[in-house]
Formats: sequence, C-alpha cells, structure tokens
Amino acid sequence: MLDDTTRLAVGLLLDLTDDDTAARVRARIGLGSDEPSRLARRRIRRAWNWSPVPSSVALWTLEEDDPRLNALVWPHLGRNAGLRRAVVRGVPFGPGRTAPVPVDRELAREPEPGIPDSYVRHGLVGALRAVDTLSQGHAACSMVLTRDDWTTVAEADAARPLPGYTRWALATRPDCPPALRARFGTHAKFTHRLREAGVLDGPAAYATGPGPAVRVLEVLAMGRLMFPARLPEAEDALRPLVHDHLGDREDAWAVLAQLAGTFHGSAPELLMTAGALA
Repeated sequence: MLDDTTRLAVGLLLDLTDDDTAARVRARIGLGSDEPSRLARRRIRRAWNWSPVPSSVALWTLEEDDPRLNALVWPHLGRNAGLRRAVVRGVPFGPGRTAPVPVDRELAREPEPGIPDSYVRHGLVGALRAVDTLSQGHAACSMVLTRDDWTTVAEADAARPLPGYTRWALATRPDCPPALRARFGTHAKFTHRLREAGVLDGPAAYATGPGPAVRVLEVLAMGRLMFPARLPEAEDALRPLVHDHLGDREDAWAVLAQLAGTFHGSAPELLMTAGALA
C-alpha cells in the first residue's frame, strides 16, 4: 500500500496524463481516486505542516493573498522578519494587487518583529547604507515590504551600490525582484547562498531541479491548495517528461510507484529511471 507521500507524488504525475490512462494506472497500483475532497485537503494541510518548504514556495503561497493560506504558511516563514512583518501588516504579494490583505485572527495576535533603531533614525535607505554586519543587514532589510520599497531599494543601489551585507540579505529574500537580485551577483558563492536560503527561480525550476523527487512532487501536489496560480508552471515542465518516459504504460507507472518512496534522485531522474526499468 502506498504511503501518503507517494500517493501525493504519483497522483500529481497522473493528473498530467489523460483520464483513461490515469484510471487504468490507479486501478493497477491501488491508488484510489474516490477520496472525499475534505479528507484530501486535511491530508495536504497535515503534510504541509510536517516538513519545511523552501522560502520561495512559501512566497508562492503568500501570492494567493488568502488570509487562511497565510496562516498555514506562517510557520514556514521562519526567521524571515520581512515576510512576517508584511503578513501581519496585510501587505499584498499577488501580481497587480494593491488592496490590503485581511489578517487571519490567529495571526493578528502575533507580535510584529521589532523595528530596527537604524530605521527609526535614518529611514529605509539610510538604514540599508548603515549596515556593517549580516545581522544588521537582515534587520534593515526587514523594513522592505512593498513594491514601492523594492523600487526605492533598486534606485538607491543604482545611485550608489549598497553595502555587501545589505545586498546579501536582500538577495536571499524570496520576494526580491529577480532583476535586482541579478544585479547583486551571479558567482558560485552567491548562488550557493541563494540555494541555502531556499530561493528558487520558479516552480518549473523547482520541479525539474536537483531536489529529492518525492518531496518535490509532494510539495507540488500540495500546491493545488497552497499556490494554485503558480502550479501550472511546474506541471508544464513535468508533462513532457511524463509523456516521454511513462506515457500510457501501466508497467512503467507501477515501477514508478515502487521506486518513489526510496529514490534519492531528482524528479526527472525518477521518471527516466522508471521508464527505463519498465
């Protein structure tokens, strides 16, 4: 019997095939499709809360601007004071949205991270320029909240480059505009910092990247509830791989289901391996 993680992972991939193939494979591997939606949502919420997700995945959820989802993603914001401050202030993250986001009742009780003294004394740009350490950088950058703030940061850096620690702290914010992040650096150490901070290029890169296959697919399956607006990017990246390596072959899907739980490679590697073994 498949565990919940494998069920989510294989179920996501099956949804990228036609209905006939999906029905035949589900019957072959014992993956039912009659689970009530309320139980499925409860299982997804439970899985979401068990394991951490990359910071960019948390951002994709915040982009839904849904108070209930913000409450679910809150534990995954970790020590990112900027995102936490933005959420409790009702700052919208979705593209083109400007209206404040209502704050969930539970989150309304959460204290806002402390405001840095340098911000009180010097304002946003002054605080960013006064940074001498990485911790100061993270504190100052926690006051960058809105799109206008990011525009101000970009203009300030263009006029005179911000301190290195400030750039580092800004770049590892998942909501840092990509064009601004690219200006901050592209060398190997810089990209390693981004990877360590859980900053991703997008759902497609996450789906086909080096992350462990089952966990990546599980997170993407939870995206149906948590970040539905961004999920199609990942599905479009995975669909041709599913078609090329598994297609409508029940035996290949059966091998995939057997391999998934113990496979240590990426999602593309899992698909290629299952197809080759079958």
